[in-house]
Amino acid sequence: MSLRTICTFSIDSPSEFKQHLFQWSKQFETTLWLDSNNYEQNYSSFDYCLAAEEFTSIKTDYYNAFDKLKEYQSYTKDYIFGYISYDVKNDVEKLKSTNFDGLHFPDLYFFQPQKLIFIKGNTVEFHYLRMIDDELEEDFEEIIATNIITSSKEIKNTSKEEKIKIKLRIHKDQYYKKVNTILDHINRGDIYEANFCQEFYAENTVIDPYKIYQHLNDISEPPFATFFRHEHQYLLSATPERYIKKIGDKIISQPIKGTAKRLIDKIEDDKIAFDLSRDEKERSENIMIVDLVRNDLSKIAKKGSVHVEELCKVYSFKQVHQMISTVVSETETNTHPVDIIKNTFPMGSMTGAPKISAMQIIEKLEETKRGLYSGTIGYFTPSGDFDFNVIIRSILYNADEKYVSYSVGGAITAKSTPEKEYEECLLKAKAMKYVLLNSK
Repeated sequence: MSLRTICTFSIDSPSEFKQHLFQWSKQFETTLWLDSNNYEQNYSSFDYCLAAEEFTSIKTDYYNAFDKLKEYQSYTKDYIFGYISYDVKNDVEKLKSTNFDGLHFPDLYFFQPQKLIFIKGNTVEFHYLRMIDDELEEDFEEIIATNIITSSKEIKNTSKEEKIKIKLRIHKDQYYKKVNTILDHINRGDIYEANFCQEFYAENTVIDPYKIYQHLNDISEPPFATFFRHEHQYLLSATPERYIKKIGDKIISQPIKGTAKRLIDKIEDDKIAFDLSRDEKERSENIMIVDLVRNDLSKIAKKGSVHVEELCKVYSFKQVHQMISTVVSETETNTHPVDIIKNTFPMGSMTGAPKISAMQIIEKLEETKRGLYSGTIGYFTPSGDFDFNVIIRSILYNADEKYVSYSVGGAITAKSTPEKEYEECLLKAKAMKYVLLNSK
């Protein structure tokens, strides 16, 4: 017997309903909002969804994190939503995370939502736990009636707030020095590629995370946008990258490597996208990670089933052009879904190659514990399918600590120069910086 009552409604305007639903979600202390922004993509399951109000949950540090998640997912046999932080790498390999952490998110958190709402086209599906299904129709009416104009009471004295002061954890000269150290490792043959990241942060800062997320999403419109709240901790994400998805026995991974800025002039913009598709350095970055992903998937794939469906295709988003590849495989039917994630985690696009050596080197050179950044957030279905993104282009906020953070990184290869890598980091950071300084 299903744990949930499913009820379907028709709506006239999905975009308007989305605004009502997001506003309505503010009342809950635990929510996860996933939005495709109607971006045309393969393997899409819904346009957007809301999971709200924790019924059961798991919260843990990295130690035995995957075993605990496996037990929780197997026992629950329901939809569960949550995240795996980058530092759960320490559960997969003999690694450590000793850098500064200003955010203090748990390493892993998943919850079983009482209320779950999927929207596809003009159809809304409510999946409510049976214990609260008497609230279902009332909630639908309440969502429709919710005022989508933010009331003045919800804005915490915005006009009196001081301008946010964003600081760099690694300054430019120091960044150049660290990139040169990575290049020395590459030249010695220790690694082929490393994804090196840096943090931008603001202390003693109060923000309205709902408003800033909406602004970030409006100027980015990525296919895997995410808003997550658990009590005083928030993730506001405009990520364009899927980490891994399971549909039946099929596994899909879509690593991103290769970035170019958008230009206003269409002819120039088309040219820069074409140049990206032919850029030897960017293609080599992408292909190295594709090889790594193929190797990771082969650990849990049927023999001969791993193949590259799309290689180095350029996709355009509001802020940037990105080079994306799609690698697919098939697993045996009895493979546990959590084992698939464990065998491919962390995603190669955020580590480097070989993976373990790259993670050891970047741990020594980075100044900040990555936490949620470059981890993953998503969901499992009752049947064991799943879909998880890569947490990049994201703002993290701890309201109790009044600490705001966003990190960016780039792939360092033998053809990298510190100056160009630094410019790429600033390009990737542009949207997050803009919304933090301009959301009024």
